[in-house]
Amino acid sequence: MSHKRGVLFEIPNGYGRFLLDMLKPVEPADFNWLLADGECYLVENGELSDENLFPQDPQVMTGEAFKKRLEDARYYLIFADLKAFPKDGHPEDVSTYESYMKSSCELIVLTADSSFVTIYCKDQKKLELLYQNAKDCGFKRIEYITDHNDARTGMYV
Repeated sequence: MSHKRGVLFEIPNGYGRFLLDMLKPVEPADFNWLLADGECYLVENGELSDENLFPQDPQVMTGEAFKKRLEDARYYLIFADLKAFPKDGHPEDVSTYESYMKSSCELIVLTADSSFVTIYCKDQKKLELLYQNAKDCGFKRIEYITDHNDARTGMYV
């Protein structure tokens, strides 16, 4: 049987709190987050603002601050490269699946073109929950990423 690496799915192309929704089974506050790259604009009074949800420079955000930011804002997600590390771990950018597996990184969340989400998760139980959560949220085209169907060469958007 093929090893499950992650899950991919499509979210609606619109305003919302989709990162918070898709990460429900994981508890974002339990990690430190490396915000490697992203373009995600805040929505204020029903309009798109020019303020980015994430800082422009790569940085590490505490889980509490990351979760609060996701809870407090509605936003339009264009693309994001987010990596979750244990609070006592050393956040480092991982560029390949092999480097991810050797690192302390627990979770990688990649979104592209406002709709396409790829989540890698080392914890198989959490991975099952992420898959079920995507179904519960009504996301589309949900499938597991396995050793056999993973075409991604880099762990970035």
